[in-house]
Amino acid sequence: MIKKEMIAMLLAGGQGSRLGILTSKVAKPAVSFGGKYRIIDFPLSNCINSGVDTVGVLTQYQPLRLNTHIGIGIPWDLDRNIGGVTVLPPYEKSENTEWYTGTANAIYQNIEFMETFNPEYVLILSGDHIYKMDYEVMLDFHKNNGAEVTIAAMPVPMEEAKRFGIVITDDKYKITDFEEKPEHPRSNLASMGIYIFNWKSLKESLLANAKEPNLDFGKHVIPYLHKKGAPMYAYEFNGYWKDVGTLHSYWEANMELIDIVPEFNLYEEYWKIYTKSVSIAPQYMSSESVVARSIIGEGSEIYGQVYNSVIGTGVVIGKGTVVRDSIIMNDTVIGDNCEINMGIIAENAVIGNNVKLGVGEEVDNDTAPHIYNHGLVTIGEKSVIPDGVSIGKNSVVGGITEASDYKDMNLPSGKTLIKGGEQ
Repeated sequence: MIKKEMIAMLLAGGQGSRLGILTSKVAKPAVSFGGKYRIIDFPLSNCINSGVDTVGVLTQYQPLRLNTHIGIGIPWDLDRNIGGVTVLPPYEKSENTEWYTGTANAIYQNIEFMETFNPEYVLILSGDHIYKMDYEVMLDFHKNNGAEVTIAAMPVPMEEAKRFGIVITDDKYKITDFEEKPEHPRSNLASMGIYIFNWKSLKESLLANAKEPNLDFGKHVIPYLHKKGAPMYAYEFNGYWKDVGTLHSYWEANMELIDIVPEFNLYEEYWKIYTKSVSIAPQYMSSESVVARSIIGEGSEIYGQVYNSVIGTGVVIGKGTVVRDSIIMNDTVIGDNCEINMGIIAENAVIGNNVKLGVGEEVDNDTAPHIYNHGLVTIGEKSVIPDGVSIGKNSVVGGITEASDYKDMNLPSGKTLIKGGEQ
C-alpha cells in the first residue's frame, strides 16, 4: 500500500470576483503575475521546494486555463508515477452530484483521493496567495508540539486585525480561542488559511460535519476539533505574504517586484519559483526604446518607453508609446504613440494607436467602486481599444469595442464599458 507522510490539497476553485474583469474568463489562481508566472505557481513551487510531492489541486470556476497550465506537473517536477499533481474538479456521482460548496466541502468530496495515499498529515493550501514558505518547517513544528491541527498565522498591525480571522494563543503558541473579524481583537495573529491536520482528525471532522451547508474550515471543521479538545497550535510566519484578492493589492504586489531591492525576490537560487514555460524568443528592445525599473517577459518587443512596469511574455509596445506603473499581460499588443498610466491590461488585448489610458481626474467607478479604484484603469482579456481613444481613471473596458462606443472618442474616469457578456 502507498504511504505518504504528508500530502497537500490546494484549493484553486475560487472565482476571485474582487479582481473584476480579470477573472471573468479565468480562475483567480490562473491570473498572470510578475510577467511570466501565474498566481498558482507560488504554492505549487512551495510544495516541491518543501519536499511535498503529492498535490491535489481542487478546481471549479473557469478551470480550463488552470488545467492547461498545470498539465501533468512537469515544470514543478510533479509528474510522478506515485503522487505528483492531480487536478480534482467536482465530478458526477450516481446520486447527489454537487459543486464544491465550501472550502472544507471540496476536501470532503475528495476523501477517497486522500485515502489512496494513506497520509499521516494533510496540508491545506489556498491557490491565490503570493509567498514563499517551507512547509517542512511547519510540519516539524506540528510534530514537535504533538498538534492535531496547526494553523499558519502571521502578525498584522493591531489596527488591521479586525479584518482577519484571529487566533489567540498562550506563550507556547497553543491556540486557546478564535475570533472572526473581531471589533476589538485580543491578538494580532491572523490566520493565513494554511493548515496542517493529522489525517485521522481531519477525516473525523469532515465526516461529522458533512451535512453542514457550505462546509468551511474556519466555521465548522476547526471549531469542531477545538471543542473536542484537540491540541491546536499557531505556526508564526514572518516572511512576505500577499493576498492578491483585489485589483489594487494585485497591482501593488506586482509593483513591489520591481523595487531596487524587492522584498519578494522571484529569482533566488535556493527557492525557485517554477512555471510552465513555452520556448519563445528572447526580448527585443529597439534602439529608440527606453526601459527603466521594469520586468520584461520573454518574446516581448519594446519600441517605446517603459517605466516601473511589469510586462508579460510576447507583448508588443509600439513606437512613441510611454507605459508607466502598469501591468501588461501576455501577448497583448499596444500600438504607436500611446500613453498608459497605472493600467492593468489582461492577456491578448489589442490597444490601437494614439490611445490614452488612465488620464484625467479620479472619479469613483459608476458600477463597482469597490473593485475599480485607486486610479487604476483595467482592460479585460482579448479586448480591443480602437485608435485615438482616451480612457479615464477607475474605469474598466471589456470586449471588442469600436469608435462608435465612445462619445467624442472618450470614456471619462469612473465609467464602465463592457461588451459581449463579460463581467
